Amino acid sequence: MAEPRPFPLIPGTLSLAQLRALWRAPRPVALDPGCHAAIEASAETVAAVLREGRSVYGINTGFGSLARTTIEPDQVTELQRRLVLSHCTGVGAPLAERVTRLVLLLKVNALARGYSGIRLQVIEALLALLNAGAIPAIPSKGSVGASGDLAPLAHLAAVLLGEGEVLLAGQPVTAREALAHAGLEPIDLGAKEGLALLNGTQVSTALALDGLFAGLDVFAAALAAGAMSVDAALGSDVPFDARIHEARGQPGQRAVAGVLAGLLADSGIRASHLECDRVQDPYSLRCQPQVMGAALDVLGAAAAMIEREANAVSDNPLVFPESGDILSGGNFHGEPVAMAADMIAIALCEVGALSERRVALLTDAHQSALPAFLVAEPGLNSGFMNAQVTAAALASENKGLAHPASVDSLPTSANQEDHVSMSAYAARRLGEIAWNCSHIVAIELLAAAQGIDLRRPLETSPRLREILSGVRARAEFLGRDRPLAPDISAVRELVASGWFAEALDAGEEIPLLAQIDL
Repeated sequence: MAEPRPFPLIPGTLSLAQLRALWRAPRPVALDPGCHAAIEASAETVAAVLREGRSVYGINTGFGSLARTTIEPDQVTELQRRLVLSHCTGVGAPLAERVTRLVLLLKVNALARGYSGIRLQVIEALLALLNAGAIPAIPSKGSVGASGDLAPLAHLAAVLLGEGEVLLAGQPVTAREALAHAGLEPIDLGAKEGLALLNGTQVSTALALDGLFAGLDVFAAALAAGAMSVDAALGSDVPFDARIHEARGQPGQRAVAGVLAGLLADSGIRASHLECDRVQDPYSLRCQPQVMGAALDVLGAAAAMIEREANAVSDNPLVFPESGDILSGGNFHGEPVAMAADMIAIALCEVGALSERRVALLTDAHQSALPAFLVAEPGLNSGFMNAQVTAAALASENKGLAHPASVDSLPTSANQEDHVSMSAYAARRLGEIAWNCSHIVAIELLAAAQGIDLRRPLETSPRLREILSGVRARAEFLGRDRPLAPDISAVRELVASGWFAEALDAGEEIPLLAQIDL
């Protein structure tokens, strides 16, 4: 099989679609040569500070509350090395490889914009690691998202010095072995280079992207599951009439209603009860456009914030070669990522909560008009009884995880960093929320498929039959009790694969979903 063509990275232009593709599958990345001049001008500006003997933070001073300590010229390289090593204080399991690939990509993307005073050689070394599949083992805990993601990024930077551990083809090797595999030697960092590598929000942003992309997979699957549950429970498609949603004007609500109406079109099950005496369905069926639409709007706003941050220059100080100025500011503060992650957490929590309520509805014979717990001979069989309990446990857990992280702050660095964002945790917990939600939705897909099958010989809509076939390819109809955990796991993998975004064919109504299946 031919090697995939390198992805051309033009610094500052990464899109969600590109990030999603590179998150989903590794691919070589080539840095656009057009950025070289800006990188070199920025590095030369830093070199000029040393030649002129000026004192500038991050170049020839200490760091944080030690910023007033001047460092002698012959100690600048040692200063940068010690900065990196001293900040390798992370703990916990390593970040997932797909996340660390994004960290490497985002770090290269930011540094190559030419505001960081770092040499091209160092940026290209990061890129060489990425392209060689040499993934630094970055501990997942230890950042408060203040002066950037200092500890995790230090573990990344240490690899360039020949220190630390790297995953190569999934196996741990030493940093020096990984450098040799990538055709590199350990690097002696120049002035400001250690600080440029450690400052920045790339770890928080990569974790937020990971949670966003996984969450959008769940969102697409939850739309499909919600439509299936409507049909399985003999629900009405009237609440999805476009006129209702135009009257309110919320864009996400209109989009979700359009998708649900399209999925249910021409359902034989729906046609069988057009003249029934049920006036209104429970909210978990009827209010899907309102709840899922609000979640979609929030996800879209958060996605835009995170896309901007993925292209941001977030280290400090920043170098402006055209004027020769090196300015200290606070672009490393992770508040935009933390707040965007909190938004995603709340939206996904609601997606899972609504899905769990539909599972409860389907298993309740009084509400669904289906056999109790969706199985023949209830009593002898327990059917989906405990699957709903699992969904409830996960939905409840998500409530605690969705508590906003950005409202917390513990001062650090002798009160120099007296307000922090907690962006790394805010983003990291999204993975767990999305994981929980993917299992809740998998349970709903199984329950809804069971309900639709129990309606035979009536048939669901043509589009839902295709989705039903996808579920049934991984889990058979439940005729009698068996362990459902393998079925839940198999359907959950389908949810996480991104298959439902394509199955919905909702790109026109929901462009954000179109970006998650490339």
